[in-house]
Amino acid sequence: MNRSTILVADDDAAIRTVVVQALTRAGFEVQASGNAANLWQWIEKGEGDLVITDVMMPDENGLDLIPRIRRLRPDLRIVVMSAQTTLMTAVKATERGAFDYLPKPFDIKDLIAIVKRGIESERAIDSTLTQDIVDETLPLIGRSPAMQEVYRTVARLMPTDLTVIINGESGTGKELFARALHDYGKRKSGPFVAVNMAAIPKDLIESELFGHEKGAFTGAVARSTGRFEQAEGGTLFLDEIGDMPLEAQTRLLRVLQDGKYSSVGGRHAMDTDVRIITATHHDLRRLIRQGLFREDLFFRLNVVPLRLPPLRDRTEDIPELVRHFLARAANSGLPWKTIDVEALEALRGHNWPGNVRELENVLHSSSVVSKGKRILSKDLPASLTEILEDGNKKEKRSTEDSNTESESKEEPTADQVPEIVSNAPSPPAFGLESSSGKKLSKDSDTPTPSAPSSISPEESYDIAYAHARETSETNLLEVVEKEMIQRTLKESGGNQVKASAMLGITRATLRKRIDSYGIRY
Repeated sequence: MNRSTILVADDDAAIRTVVVQALTRAGFEVQASGNAANLWQWIEKGEGDLVITDVMMPDENGLDLIPRIRRLRPDLRIVVMSAQTTLMTAVKATERGAFDYLPKPFDIKDLIAIVKRGIESERAIDSTLTQDIVDETLPLIGRSPAMQEVYRTVARLMPTDLTVIINGESGTGKELFARALHDYGKRKSGPFVAVNMAAIPKDLIESELFGHEKGAFTGAVARSTGRFEQAEGGTLFLDEIGDMPLEAQTRLLRVLQDGKYSSVGGRHAMDTDVRIITATHHDLRRLIRQGLFREDLFFRLNVVPLRLPPLRDRTEDIPELVRHFLARAANSGLPWKTIDVEALEALRGHNWPGNVRELENVLHSSSVVSKGKRILSKDLPASLTEILEDGNKKEKRSTEDSNTESESKEEPTADQVPEIVSNAPSPPAFGLESSSGKKLSKDSDTPTPSAPSSISPEESYDIAYAHARETSETNLLEVVEKEMIQRTLKESGGNQVKASAMLGITRATLRKRIDSYGIRY
């Protein structure tokens, strides 16, 4: 059996090397180039069974190459790689006919899985996909890893008509993603109708969804169209589906099963042609166990689940979101404002129970409160500034305590130094040899350096490793990580914002580590 050939185009030599090696080990033939011209020559010659191309190349944009490849070889699968990790890149790639989209940096296992799926897939790429340049103003913001998987899923759903259920906390932007699926999907020429199930009185839900006939009930003085009829040929977005009463759930299930419905008081069934997208902040499986949601309806709706991450899990997106919301505030008539570094750190350190919606409201109110051209920490709500104040107080107390301690101690003289060093506690010994060849043994005396500086970094690593091995047979990294977090928190005076910056992680990640390790400080 002949091996499939993969054509790779990326101007980054390191990435090309990694991709070529990985695909070769996976059993593929690989041809790689650093430019689009060579790639196009191979394609013109009929070579290759799948293409992997970068977006930004020295001689041509990879996205512009896709329509040409599709016209010449419609069945050739194309995988797009890009460091421009935005939803619009994924959407453009998908709309122009790419088989899949892979944001950089990527996992080699994901790359191989996509390639195998592309080679083995019998699915023909929809030739009706538009090649129009999409609007860059789509309000879906964030380049964090948590958002990348969401973008990939959304991009795959664009050319389909599948039922989607969006799960996420309040304020995560569920309706924005529902609108994106409609506006850039197959039904974009049809209407988008949104219904908040939690805002409709229980007795009026069926009339709201399916309409009613004149005289169907008291007060029905005329025929009224329902949301299904209004959304005909387009998308019906049912927000907060978890708040839908059981009786209405039964009617909705019947519509999804039969594709027909009748209005309240109506005698004739009507066909429906709508795409259903639902959203909820509830755990529907828990509601099923409580008898509050139909299990058969859940399986009908849960064809493609899409989970939106809370803002606290993607705090690296906050600066970009801040710029977006401040620009929006300026466009609505408020003065143009920037934000102070300390204020931005307070925003990054907040837990955001209201997620992106809460962030937008905070920035709008702060823009009004701020008297200057820049939003300062004092302009933020008290709940956010307390984070910085608490951290600064702890840091100040820690500094004062250390200064007092140092002042109370007498500065040692030169002839006292050897004695102080010799009486200092020796580092723990765990039966290992240091990088210098010195034996570190429990049974033998640990060599004591004549001065603290005589311990090399390598020896310090040996000691740390030995301590971790003594403490735990497994999870050595956790032992070291916990110790580093404890030490950093102590050094920063308990200021999580400062500690996370020193450790090179987000405050949300630091908070998770503190909770998982049970760290007290």
